[in-house]
Amino acid sequence: MSVVKSTLSDADRKTVGDALQGALVDLVDLSLVAKQVHWNVVGPRFRSVHLQLDDVVATARQHADTVAERASAIGVNPDGRAATLAGSSGIKAAPEGWIKDADVVQYLVDGLGAVITRMRERIEVTDEPDPVTQDILIGVTADLEKHHWMFQAEAA
Repeated sequence: MSVVKSTLSDADRKTVGDALQGALVDLVDLSLVAKQVHWNVVGPRFRSVHLQLDDVVATARQHADTVAERASAIGVNPDGRAATLAGSSGIKAAPEGWIKDADVVQYLVDGLGAVITRMRERIEVTDEPDPVTQDILIGVTADLEKHHWMFQAEAA
């Protein structure tokens, strides 16, 4: 059942919907894994890394909502269920137990890098069919790249 009708063609809606769904999965998973390592980080840089992770979580949650609402606006059902995330996220699972601050930083550098690569692919595929969605994805990617830069600087 499709209650919401889009002005996009069916083919364009499929392309854009797939990009938005992928972005939603990556953003929700990013918020979850960042919170997981936030709770378990230890080491001399605990406080700064702990607080930095809260910033990543807030960014991911804010953008996940925007992305999901954009999907709904074009008539695509967003799916943020745990089973969906587990099967399609581009982020490596968070390590178990206590995690040294330097390892957390590297984990975020890698995780953010993976998400950014996938976001840039989504930016490309949404260029022609839906510049509105592309603009949203560009904004998301800019914020993720800022976090990526900060964690890289932390790792230096």
